[in-house]
Amino acid sequence: MINRRTVTATALLGGGGLAIELATPAMARGWRSHSSRVSKLPVLFDDLEQRTFRWFWDTGNPANGLVPDAWPNPEFCSIAAVGFALTAYPIGVERGWITRAAARERTLATLRFFERAPQGEGASGVAGYKGFFYHFLHMDSGLRFGDVELSTVDSTMLFLGMLFAAEYYVQDHPDEREIKRLANALYERANWDWFRRGQAVLSMGWHPGVGFIPRNWDGYNEGMMVNLLALGSSTHAVGPDAWSAWCAPYDKCWRGSGATRRLAFAPMFGHQYSHMWIDFRGIRDAAMRDAGMDYFENSRRATWAQRNYGIRNPMGWTGYSQDIWGLTASAGPADVQYDVDGRIIIFRSYSARGPVDEPDGFDDGTIAPTAAIGSLAFAPEIAVPATLALHAQHGDRIYGRYGFYDAFNPTFRKPAKPFQRGSVDPVRGWVSQNYLGIDQGPILGAIANTRDGLIWRLMRRSVPIRRGLERAGFTGGWLAA
Repeated sequence: MINRRTVTATALLGGGGLAIELATPAMARGWRSHSSRVSKLPVLFDDLEQRTFRWFWDTGNPANGLVPDAWPNPEFCSIAAVGFALTAYPIGVERGWITRAAARERTLATLRFFERAPQGEGASGVAGYKGFFYHFLHMDSGLRFGDVELSTVDSTMLFLGMLFAAEYYVQDHPDEREIKRLANALYERANWDWFRRGQAVLSMGWHPGVGFIPRNWDGYNEGMMVNLLALGSSTHAVGPDAWSAWCAPYDKCWRGSGATRRLAFAPMFGHQYSHMWIDFRGIRDAAMRDAGMDYFENSRRATWAQRNYGIRNPMGWTGYSQDIWGLTASAGPADVQYDVDGRIIIFRSYSARGPVDEPDGFDDGTIAPTAAIGSLAFAPEIAVPATLALHAQHGDRIYGRYGFYDAFNPTFRKPAKPFQRGSVDPVRGWVSQNYLGIDQGPILGAIANTRDGLIWRLMRRSVPIRRGLERAGFTGGWLAA
């Protein structure tokens, strides 16, 4: 527990800067009486939002717009992180952290790179194929990194960032006109139907010389956005049967009853990613009409379920509480197992995590701040106290130059064991010293949408988004306006 009220930015960053105030438990308690409607976020969110934005701006390659998967070990680019970065730049403009001209320049460099990046079926010397891109690319050359897959979901997040840029840069300026043209052209180039292989469902990916990944985007998870963009294309769209196939396994995903009934997916990112760009409030497909709610409400219930899981703490981990909770895909301490207080515990390094009683659940005591903060728009009444408590109780270890480090594990307390990048304290456990782009992005997007709905508001104008939703059978709400 932190006893000091303040920690200087020098202590937090190892460098100069302004002093900031750590959140206190009293501040967190004060948020419990708030409804889910937010008029003003606590001051901590001003600092967090700017630091998280700076991660994308500072670590990206200005020459080609590529953004690393992680920092401070930027070994390769994540195309999903680039999609989050393209979304981050307008936030920086609107908050006054960078100029519109600077954001425009970086965005245009990014789109020009992807337009010119070589495409082909070869295993090397290319960045993508069939209009899609490989999951990881070399930061400088932009060519395929290692033997990673041609990824439908990571390409989708890249395209969503591009489509957001197309809706933001609409001034009468030649660069902004080119941004819109390139963004739409890159999205429309993707051959979604190819990924169906003659089936109703889309494959998760493809490897040259091997073929399609057997697992498909069906059931409830982050693949919702993949199917919607595939439906929204004006050039290579899939048919409405793709959405029916996506929803077909829903009967296996329901958990809870009454006000807690929800489509479950254990890692929190599955409830966050699609919602960062698409406003699901008040619009419903056939499945949600039958359920009597919308997907936004489903994510709100999932957020509460994670918080309640943290309170129950069925695995008995150190540190879980009503305000310290949140499991998603994140860094972890190590791929090891050892005895903890008489129990043999299996720990993982990078892994998807979530409540053990939900689909794809795994829990080794690793908490990721993005799980709670990335759900800010769904349930601010519990996400704000969680953010303040994370800062108050652990800020001296997990809050740094670019906001919250990716993850920490108070149960992993044996420094003699091998562990991933970070540090291990024999009392307070392991802390990552990495930032991951795909975990930074939901934090920034959730704060922006909670403040003023910036991303949702602009993406409601996107023709591909509207077309994809309507082809999937969504009605009501802003679609009817």
